[in-house]
Formats: sequence, C-alpha cells, structure tokens
Amino acid sequence: MNGLKLVSTGSAMPKGVVTNEDLTKIVDTSDEWITTRTGIHTRRRCGEGESHTQLCLAAARQALERAGIAPEAVGVCLIATFTGDHLNPATACILQKELGFPEDTVCFDLNAACSGFVYALHTAQCLLAAAPRKFGLVLGAEVLSRVTDYTDRSTCILFGDGAGAAVVEWGEDYPSIHAVLGCRGDADVLYTPGVNAEAPSYIHMEGQSVFRFAVETVPRCISQVLEQAGLGVEDVDRYVFHQANQRIIDLAMRKLHLPPEKCTGNIAHTGNTSAASVPLLLDELVSTGALRSGQRALCVGFGAGLTWGGALLELK
Repeated sequence: MNGLKLVSTGSAMPKGVVTNEDLTKIVDTSDEWITTRTGIHTRRRCGEGESHTQLCLAAARQALERAGIAPEAVGVCLIATFTGDHLNPATACILQKELGFPEDTVCFDLNAACSGFVYALHTAQCLLAAAPRKFGLVLGAEVLSRVTDYTDRSTCILFGDGAGAAVVEWGEDYPSIHAVLGCRGDADVLYTPGVNAEAPSYIHMEGQSVFRFAVETVPRCISQVLEQAGLGVEDVDRYVFHQANQRIIDLAMRKLHLPPEKCTGNIAHTGNTSAASVPLLLDELVSTGALRSGQRALCVGFGAGLTWGGALLELK
C-alpha cells in the first residue's frame, strides 16, 4: 500500500472581523436568527491591502516552516480555490516563484468549490506517486467576500475569507487516504456566474436544496471512506467536516452516531470559507494538540457542483 501522511499545517486569516451584529446593519436579520440557523457568530473579511495570494503565502510559509523542509523538497503544489487574484496564472504558480520551488514542481489551482481541498489531497497522492520529490503542499483558500452579495441575507451571513495549508508526504508504506469523490451536475442549485455573465459574479444558493443534498451525501461519503479503509466509526480520532452549517454537521453526526467530542468545529468564528474550511479546521486541531502524531482524521467536503469528497489522513 502507498499513500500520504500529514506532516504539518498552517493557516492565515484576514484581520477584519464581521460580527452578526455588523450584518444586522446591512440586511434584515438578527444575531439570534443567524446563530440558531447556522452556528456562525463571526467571520473574517479581507480589507485594504489584503489579498488571496497573501493569505496563501502566509499559510504556506507557516506549514513549510513547521514541516522543517526546504523548498527544494516539494514536488507538488496545489491550491483549491475559485476566488484567486487572477484567472491566470494560477495562484500555485505564483507560490512556486515566491517560495522558491524547483521549476519542475507540478503547480496548479483546482476548483471543486467546498470539496476542493479533499479533491486536492487525492490529486496530490496520485501526482506524488510519480514525482521525483515526495513532499506536497496542498492549500484551500478563498476570498469569498469578493463574490458575496451583501444585500442578500441568505448568503451574506454565511461566508468568510481565509487560507489553510498542509504539507503531505507520499510513501510506499504509508496508508492510502481512501478518497471517495463524487459529482452531481446541479449547476443551478449553488453557483457563481463567470466573467462573461451579464449579472454580477455573486454566489447564488438555493439553501433548502443544498441542505437536503448535504444531509444525504455527507453520511454516505463518510461510510464509504470507512468501508474502503476497513475501519469502524470508533477507529477515527477526528471527523473534520466542511464548516458550512452547524445543523448539517449535527444531522450527519446523529445519523452515523459519531461522538460529539470527535467532531468539534470552528464555524462559530470562521463562517463558511469554502475550500479553506477543512484545512483551516485541520490546522486548528493540530495546533491545539487535539490531533496528534499517529492519529487519523477523516476529512469531508461538500458544495457547489454539486460535489462531495472524503479522505482519511494520518498525522505523521
């Protein structure tokens, strides 16, 4: 068997904090309404002088420093995002230059929305198997404030900005991440128009449809990952859910009988950060000692596409 282990993590968040009370001054809502329906109290928003690229660089540098590896050891650099500073070049290409990765490092961005980080982990595992260098840098990063309509109370209460990074290592004797990925092309349920669209490029979401999709798909995805790995629910140390909505997570926990102490999240202070969500939470768990060497984390993402993905990571 060959696969990946998680070596280190990093994160970066904008300075600006947007509270629920701040949003009550913009749209017809309340702190109680937002909290009871989503679990969110605050989220971060990029301000003047802050950019997607800067967040990625900060998170990446932190992860690389914690891993204790030189840039010359990196064989793959992937960024899951749909809100980069440029349509091209990819943000991963900018990181290649800024961080000093060798020119034959595989660098590109990928877009699977909120499932993106899990998709990137699976892609990294496949690419690193054939790469001359076995360390990979995988990020999830979004500046969703750029594509959020702050007159739409159904979406503006949800989204925040941030970047999370992970250094992974491929090894012939490392366990597979047992990735389970899926897509259902319901493009009209959750989408952001492109640059050629007549309407502004704001996130559009049919909340009830997305909710039903998530509560059906997430438990099934987790069960499939566990089945592939030959593990039971009790064999996983942490379940790292995409932080979209606390009610979705709670329903998935109840359906699979997951212990709440293994499913702690950070949605209360990050909001929904799309592709950044899972790596941000991973970094928080690792940094606080809640996830330690030799332990397993089952990561699961779900979102626009509609896409979903699950993967099992062991911390080196």
